Order: sequence, then structure tokens, then C-alpha cells
Amino acid sequence: MKKHLLLSALAVINLISCNNEGTALNTVERMKTPQMENFDKAFKSLGDPQNRPTKEERKRNTSELSDRRKALLVPASKELILSSGITEAEMTRKTGDDMSQIIVWATQIYMQKSDEIRKNIKSNQ
Repeated sequence: MKKHLLLSALAVINLISCNNEGTALNTVERMKTPQMENFDKAFKSLGDPQNRPTKEERKRNTSELSDRRKALLVPASKELILSSGITEAEMTRKTGDDMSQIIVWATQIYMQKSDEIRKNIKSNQ
């Protein structure tokens, strides 16, 4: 009987723990800015059938995105960079309008903002 009670208690603790983790993840998703959400959507759109690498792009056998696929990410990347307080002129100066640099910079901002959200969640728990 005691073993059964102990197993039941452990199961309840495990469920609560898993539920809290799920809540934290949901909170991160809910705390993302619209620009972060658009950046997410842009990356996810690369998996859409019309946006997947073409045969020619695959033949190049490189891990770098093609210009066609980079162009899908640039608008959301620029939007995210500008939302962080950077001006259009400063962005152009720092990146030279190079699509790769814009995407990399936006990715860094996205990761930084995601880390800040996680830290805020931890400090509020």
C-alpha cells in the first residue's frame, strides 16, 4: 500500500513538473514580439514546398541559403532589427544591404531577446 501511495505521489509530482515546463514554454511563445513571431514564420516558410531548395540549388551542395531563399527572410529580418531601435541608415551602414549579414544580425537579436524572455520568466517564478 505504501509503495502504491509513493508511486502515485511521484506521478503527481512528475505531472506538475511537466506541466510547469510546458507553461514556461508557452509563456516564452506568448511573450515574443510581433517582429519575433514574423521572423519565426519567415524561417518556417522555408519548409513550404514552393520555398524548398530547387534541384539546381541542391546541386551546389552548400549549407548557405540561395539568394532566392535569403530574400524570403530579409523583410522579417529587417523588421526585427529595426524593432530593436536601430535606424534604417545604421542598418544599411553596418550590413551594406548584404542579405546574409542582415539575416545573421537579426538572428543574433532574436536569440538575445529570447534569452531575455527566459531570464524574465525565471526571475518571476
